[in-house]
Amino acid sequence: MAPTRPSTPAEAWAALRDGNTRFVSGAPEHPSQGADHRRELSVAQHPHTVVFGCSDSRVAAEIIFDQGLGDVFVVRTAGHVLDTTVIGSIEYGVQVLGAPLVVVLGHDSCGAVGAAVHTLTTGEQAAGFVRAVVDRVIPSIVNITSANGGGLTSLDPDVLRREHVRHTVDMLHSYSAGVAEAVAEGRCAIVGVEYALADGQARLVDVVGDVGDLPEHAPAVAAG
Repeated sequence: MAPTRPSTPAEAWAALRDGNTRFVSGAPEHPSQGADHRRELSVAQHPHTVVFGCSDSRVAAEIIFDQGLGDVFVVRTAGHVLDTTVIGSIEYGVQVLGAPLVVVLGHDSCGAVGAAVHTLTTGEQAAGFVRAVVDRVIPSIVNITSANGGGLTSLDPDVLRREHVRHTVDMLHSYSAGVAEAVAEGRCAIVGVEYALADGQARLVDVVGDVGDLPEHAPAVAAG
């Protein structure tokens, strides 16, 4: 019998958390990848999660969360930067496809965050349209650098990355009325996650909505 699709934010987050545990331990199940399931999906899709992540080739959502075809609706940009088409794609996953969870997925050694730091510390701009990516990362780290007296070099890169993830979560929640409404009604939640390239663990760094019981070190659930 096919597994039941997660239908609540808590169930969706549990599915991702369990999948990442399998991935980290080297025992992935590679679910939902059989020929029969593939044919079933040709009619319609019902993903349980929208993953908005960085385009980095080392951070493939389906692999690190051990999910299969039709499980996650993935939207990716360099540095997980938002624009109107990205927000529209996420809204499609939540409002049309009915996904009860949105994950903003960042990672360590992010080139976009590093480029933003370089621009702020040297004044040198990125070439071509890469500058558009960098320009959208800079607002995420400006506030934290201001609180630090304007200094970047003394800040832990992990702090900057997490701030960018949290800022992206906040922007999505505030910019998208449709997603905010779904969160307020309990139909959806948004979580910010940081992925460690070396050990493969996906750690929770921000929550908007209710994803069930959280470990003691996790952030408190924010009001929808």
